[in-house]
Amino acid sequence: MLITILAAGTRGDIQPYIALGIELKKAGHHVRIATFENNEAFVKSFGLEFYKVKGDISAVASGEGVKGAREADNPFKLLLSFNKLKSLAFDMQKDFFNACAGSDAIVYHPGAAIGYFAAQHFNIPSILATPFPMTPTRDYPALIFYNLPRLGKGYNLLTHKIFEKIMWSASGANVKKFWKEEFGKSPGGFKCPFGMQNTSLLPTIISCSNYVFPRPSDWPEYVYNTGYWFLDEEADWRPSVELIDFIGSGTPPVYVGFGSIADHASAVKTTELVIDALKRSGQRAILATGWGGISKIDNIPEDVFILESVPHSWLFPLMAAVIHHGGAGTTAAGLRAGVPGVVIPFSNDQFAWGRRVFELGVASKPIPRKNLTAEKLADAISFVLTKGVKDAAKDLGAKIQGENGTSAAAKIIIDCVEAKKV
Repeated sequence: MLITILAAGTRGDIQPYIALGIELKKAGHHVRIATFENNEAFVKSFGLEFYKVKGDISAVASGEGVKGAREADNPFKLLLSFNKLKSLAFDMQKDFFNACAGSDAIVYHPGAAIGYFAAQHFNIPSILATPFPMTPTRDYPALIFYNLPRLGKGYNLLTHKIFEKIMWSASGANVKKFWKEEFGKSPGGFKCPFGMQNTSLLPTIISCSNYVFPRPSDWPEYVYNTGYWFLDEEADWRPSVELIDFIGSGTPPVYVGFGSIADHASAVKTTELVIDALKRSGQRAILATGWGGISKIDNIPEDVFILESVPHSWLFPLMAAVIHHGGAGTTAAGLRAGVPGVVIPFSNDQFAWGRRVFELGVASKPIPRKNLTAEKLADAISFVLTKGVKDAAKDLGAKIQGENGTSAAAKIIIDCVEAKKV
């Protein structure tokens, strides 16, 4: 079978979908990953077919056009930023649609909602594959509302409905525009597809641990919280001698990195603040520059090692703690490693992950980036290195390591396609 996966977002966002593709390939199926052109070498390195979606997401994500989305710290700012992003999303629709031709099933990220309509057009199953829980429930609020005051079960359900509409607003108009240009009319039954992904031939699979967000009892039967889809990336990657020597030269260091947060304007000040906090807390550290959240500066202390990036699956288990922005992928990697965390949320769902890991007892109370000081960060580092937090993180890590979310998700996809063919 040919299974096409439509993956939207940065490199960290597409990693779970590559992991899913690898699992499907192991089961004997051909897998095509459609994503942005700057990820071509990364996708092909795992032996998966690559379909180019025009655009360099790293350039887009660091540009002024998406500044609002990078800085949105409440649902209303996020909606406004998504409205501004609509013009950037139209060109993707044709590539995502064409990638689906000849497929037996389409697996799509919620940011590539055209996957649902393409599947209906080709009369094949579609699987909504989301990196976070987004199916409405009364048990807890939608992620972008999660850090706001709690107002009861009815309110929780309403926040999910609003979140669905915000996600749909990012692509709905562009899907309709593309369809009219291509076929002269709107897709049949045109409306937000996410709520329709709840049957045996239209399931939803979620890359999240049931130990992090337990599966709500009010979800439909064919919505699955499978466990995380971890990519043990770059099997042939080897650390430098300098990195190995640094890690082994003293007590386990803490990791500091802000992933694809490209805040170049304040990167130097952020780095200086982090180094000040490390001095105050007496910790060694590895700093990852990523896309620009951390900067290489002069006079780096001997107990601080700066690098651009490193596979989290290799590094995090060797760390004393992980300090990060609260991206879904980085949060998952830190939890799996069984080490405590400090979350410095910048925007969007990062506030939710920061609050959730604090609620689970495996991290400090999150510190929003705009409120970050060296003193607050030093206190947070000291807090997460206490025995109670370290033990809780280790216990949760062991539970997550016992899940096999990628295998479970792949089986759901395969069963779905085989059921369609019967």
